Amino acid sequence: MVGGIDISLFDFQEKAVLKLIDLVADERSKQTIIMKSPTGSGKTIILIDFIEEYLSKIDSKTAFIWLCPGKGDLEEQSRKKMLKYNSQRNTQNLFDALQGGFPAESTTFINWELVTKTGNTALREGERKNLFDRIAEAHRANTTFIVIIDEEHSNNTAKAKAIIDAFSAKNIIRVSATAVENKRFEYFEIDEVDVINAGLITKALYVNEGVSDGMEVNDDYDFLLELADNKRKTIAERYKQIGKTIRPLVLIQFPSGHPETIAAVEKKLEAMGYTYDNGMASKWMSEDKRDLPNNLTDNDGIPVFLLMKQAISTGWDCPRAKILVKLREGMSESFEIQTIGRIRRMPEAKHYEDDLLDFCYVYTFDEKYKAGLLASVDKAYETRRLFLKEKCKTFTLEKQLRNLDYGGLGEREVYEKICAHLTEKYRLGKDKKQNERLLAEAGYIFGDKINGQILSGEFVRTTSTLESDQHKTIHRAVDTHKHGIFLMHSVDMIKSAINVQTPKVKTILERLFRKKLVTAKNLVVLDTKEFYAFVINNARKLRQDFKEATAHSTEQTELVFKPKTVPFSIPEQDFYKYDPTVKNEVEYLSNAYEEYTSGFATSVVRSTSEMLFEKHCEKRDDIDWVYKNGDSGQQYFSIVYIDAMQHQWLFYADYIVKKKDGTIWIIETKGGESKGKDKNIDIQIENKFNAFKLYAAEHKLRWGFVRDKDNDLYINNTEFAEDMADEHWVPLEKVF
Repeated sequence: MVGGIDISLFDFQEKAVLKLIDLVADERSKQTIIMKSPTGSGKTIILIDFIEEYLSKIDSKTAFIWLCPGKGDLEEQSRKKMLKYNSQRNTQNLFDALQGGFPAESTTFINWELVTKTGNTALREGERKNLFDRIAEAHRANTTFIVIIDEEHSNNTAKAKAIIDAFSAKNIIRVSATAVENKRFEYFEIDEVDVINAGLITKALYVNEGVSDGMEVNDDYDFLLELADNKRKTIAERYKQIGKTIRPLVLIQFPSGHPETIAAVEKKLEAMGYTYDNGMASKWMSEDKRDLPNNLTDNDGIPVFLLMKQAISTGWDCPRAKILVKLREGMSESFEIQTIGRIRRMPEAKHYEDDLLDFCYVYTFDEKYKAGLLASVDKAYETRRLFLKEKCKTFTLEKQLRNLDYGGLGEREVYEKICAHLTEKYRLGKDKKQNERLLAEAGYIFGDKINGQILSGEFVRTTSTLESDQHKTIHRAVDTHKHGIFLMHSVDMIKSAINVQTPKVKTILERLFRKKLVTAKNLVVLDTKEFYAFVINNARKLRQDFKEATAHSTEQTELVFKPKTVPFSIPEQDFYKYDPTVKNEVEYLSNAYEEYTSGFATSVVRSTSEMLFEKHCEKRDDIDWVYKNGDSGQQYFSIVYIDAMQHQWLFYADYIVKKKDGTIWIIETKGGESKGKDKNIDIQIENKFNAFKLYAAEHKLRWGFVRDKDNDLYINNTEFAEDMADEHWVPLEKVF
């Protein structure tokens, strides 16, 4: 019995409780505390013990609010655990609180989808009002609130902000397995190695065990499912040998759950002897929960395969799950590593000193790994709302919008421009074989196999998969039926660079590279399988080359496409990124918005040239106001420019400045030079420059591109030059 809880805590859990107590008890601590707690570390037990310690030793006039994600009934699981380990404490759900309020020493478990989900009728308007009444009632009784946000990454916490703010909590404790350290908040983490040493999670995970370098794979799904089943059988046999009734479970994860992908997997499993009918397979997807037995999560549960979507990547406990198969349904998916948490738990919360049983196993052909989407709480900045100064409200300007009646160049002209770009860049000629050699030397891959780089190896820390360079190459023989979807994904990726419809992009690629459409301008001549492999293997490189082709300088003339125009006014209120760690914060009186400070213009939220420009304006005494424009969206100021394919794009200049003499300046900032290296990353810079020049001349406005070099600013509003040593780049104060 520890601190009133009927369970013994591990050392690392006790330390976590003490750390939480210290932070919450210290008046100097920041309001929000983030605890990074690896899956399997017993965060629920830690939080239950923390509540007991706090109420019994710090302040009994406190009510705890425990917010949980909606998937998997986690709030009910957590409440049941508290009832089990600390039955004398008052626990309740949201509807209990609506009836009886939030008494001191209570813990209210809330599925926050009940209070945040759009269109959810679980909390009707009257009940919502009543919730705020109950909160106010508790405040009048001098009850302090502490809010715990469990698995906070699985929801957009911005939606819950109104509810959280209403509690006016003394502290907000956010708990997640994938939190990121942030100076805005108190932060500490439980070391995954401590959880391993306690025997609660596997000693390590093995990714793609049994895949050898250079291996040829005919069918991804068949290959991975067979690897997983062989491993499952081996583990099951070892459990029997040591006298354990544990049936290892294989999780099969589909990122989107396309019906044809699921059907293909179900067919393969059936051929292996696993079906819904014989109870060996189950499905858990939001729209389809097929044959989910009550004992699914028990160590002796019957199903050995569970088909699932991303939906149950958090808040679901099944310690017998040992193997994860993540299937790809497209070309550019990433493996989200928090899913690994579902297979890291040990079924009896102890190691068997046998690597086969003390490891868990992942099989996937994903090539990119990520920790999941950053929650707003992980970002180094806050978002704050600002209100426009009265004097700026009457300002108007004409902005341009795309003319949708104008469609750019035709397929033949686009093809010719791309062909000309590739020919010039790689010095290509009429000899197709020589062209192939030149392209190969430049990094293009040829052949009739689809190549893949897959992660492979043993990892102790789950996050080690993010930085690992332990890769193996696999090859797939092209199957035009199976790989048609891969080809179209690649064509779609390339399409994004030139804004041409997918079928036309495919035709352009065929005219450039495929034997089927041999013309005098074919650069190389590939057969069908070679063409599939070429486009799939080189999709990213082709996209970059196509993108470069669009960046060739083109005449910006409104006579060509006649952009539409509408009036622009500065938004009366807007949201800006704010750096709460700003030092020596001062108000920027020159800004168009009230209460705009240097905290909105630090390196956390602004580029170097933007920071320097705002500081420069603030020091001047001839500036009436400075408006920082948005990057995209109908409410912001835009100018239309055209690329080499005659497609229209919107360009959002960074600043509108009004001087005290009434002169209006429009300024675009770009990356400058540092240590002799060009920091500009915008390949359309010249087309934007020329469109901007045309717009300013027509509207009789002052304008310029501003770039930084050695912490000084330079402006160009005459003739475009990329090199800042060029005479057209002059010190800002000479012109502006």
